[in-house]
Amino acid sequence: MFLHNTKLCGLARNLATCVRHLSGQKPKTAILMLNMGGPTHTDQVHDYLFRIMTDRDMIQLPVQSRLGPWIAQRRTPEVQKKYKEIGGGSPILKWTELQGQLMCEQLDRISPETGPHKHYVGFRYVNPLTENTLAEIENEKPERIVLFSQYPQYSCATSGSSFNSIFTHYRSNNLPSDIKWSIIDRWGTHPLLIKTFAQRIRDELAKFVETKRNDVVILFTAHSLPLKAVSRGDAYPSEIGASVHMVMQELGQTNPYSLAWQSKVGPLPWLAPATDDAIKGYVKQGLKNFILVPIAFVNEHIETLHELDIEYCDELAKEVGVEEIRRAAAPNDHPLFIDALSNIVADHLKSQQSVNPKFLMRCPMCSNQKCRESKSWYRQLCSN
Repeated sequence: MFLHNTKLCGLARNLATCVRHLSGQKPKTAILMLNMGGPTHTDQVHDYLFRIMTDRDMIQLPVQSRLGPWIAQRRTPEVQKKYKEIGGGSPILKWTELQGQLMCEQLDRISPETGPHKHYVGFRYVNPLTENTLAEIENEKPERIVLFSQYPQYSCATSGSSFNSIFTHYRSNNLPSDIKWSIIDRWGTHPLLIKTFAQRIRDELAKFVETKRNDVVILFTAHSLPLKAVSRGDAYPSEIGASVHMVMQELGQTNPYSLAWQSKVGPLPWLAPATDDAIKGYVKQGLKNFILVPIAFVNEHIETLHELDIEYCDELAKEVGVEEIRRAAAPNDHPLFIDALSNIVADHLKSQQSVNPKFLMRCPMCSNQKCRESKSWYRQLCSN
């Protein structure tokens, strides 16, 4: 009976969504979900890398207009190979679309006064590109647009780049009138996000034999950041640390844990220790059982499915003599995570605050003229 009712509920949700689309009902609230994205097919890899390597918010290179395209061209075959090894492309678009759909279904129920709600996906480096999605939203003429960063912890290189791309777009395009704008820029300590990560960890801990379980090292891993950005005052490392602290608090401090950093690019110094070096170091100390937790990612993509699963949990683990290593799944469509997204947006819509004052601050040592202009533009945009 329960399974039958569950199927009926699922059918009812899908039917409600279809009816809304078929009726041509326009959204009252548009929610633009911002992320870097990932190539769905290997033939998108070059353009994806080209956009990353020429984005000075993401990475600063000497003579970037020439060196960036050269690096993109040189790395394309290697990166294409990695995508082929995880099924031929990134699932980040699939997951973001599903998360957005489930989020809006909940919002229509818990916040009917701001509905209908519709999610849109805006990727920084691959289709659907943010600027194209903005044009789509404008055509549907919602009353309100919420810019919702899908990076829980804020960094100028990731969240900041997505927000700057919107500012750049409207430098050369007319801003639509009669639309209220607001921003959700960071949410790395939201209680339901923390519960989601904690449950993902519990799911993996339960797979270890009881005699080992309490000694398993919970190794949180996040995308690294150049130390130059850290010294400038980027909030990312402290926000990652806050997320880690709250997850372990939620777990009751049951296990030893640490934080490491992955995906370094280039020769300059970045945050350390690197995730692979941390695994090697702990194995030398006699700690040989691990759960890797991608604390900064809300869905599966190349850095979880290849870097963590293949390069570390398989290849590195065999090389250094790990006994058992598991990887906690990203939040994906976990019910707690969908509740988190819905609650974050619902609370934001009820709030009188259209933008977090922290978002309008620059890093203390920031010298980026574009950042200064962008923050000023957002201050005015969100005050209308």
